[in-house]
Amino acid sequence: MNISIRPCLITELDMLQRIGYETFNETFRSMNNQETMDKYFKEAFNKEKLAAELNNRYCKFYFLYADNDLAGYLKVNYVPAQSDINDPESMEVERIYIRKAYKEKGIGKKLINYALKLAVEMKKNYVWLGVWEKNVDAISFYTKMGFHEIGRHSFKMGNELQYDLIMKKVIKNNSE
Repeated sequence: MNISIRPCLITELDMLQRIGYETFNETFRSMNNQETMDKYFKEAFNKEKLAAELNNRYCKFYFLYADNDLAGYLKVNYVPAQSDINDPESMEVERIYIRKAYKEKGIGKKLINYALKLAVEMKKNYVWLGVWEKNVDAISFYTKMGFHEIGRHSFKMGNELQYDLIMKKVIKNNSE
């Protein structure tokens, strides 16, 4: 399988919205009620919000293609766009989603390694992310990729308050 990763452009807003809906729905629909999912989709994946994020120089989206098919995407944030920690020495992986047809094919590893490469290029000391405490597959994946839990934060999903584990991976040799 030929893999390529490239930045998402503002002209690809519709594609970003579609893959965002699709992958989030595939991942979380069975674990949340309809009302919660619908409200979250309207809040997180509306075109105005996505366009603002695409135009924010501290947010970056990347598409991953497998044999010319859009298979997944990655969103990273730098200070001041981070959702929690806001440490200039860090980069946040806010989203890493893969279409169902491409799961279990190493795509997630390619995307997280790409994020780590970006962090090195930006001279960051560590990468962090939030992962829903009930998403045991993702927690296991991030642990295998060298991330470890450093805390928790709340996450508003529709009208529900949910909790993410905050996981971190040190990039440079520093003390922690």
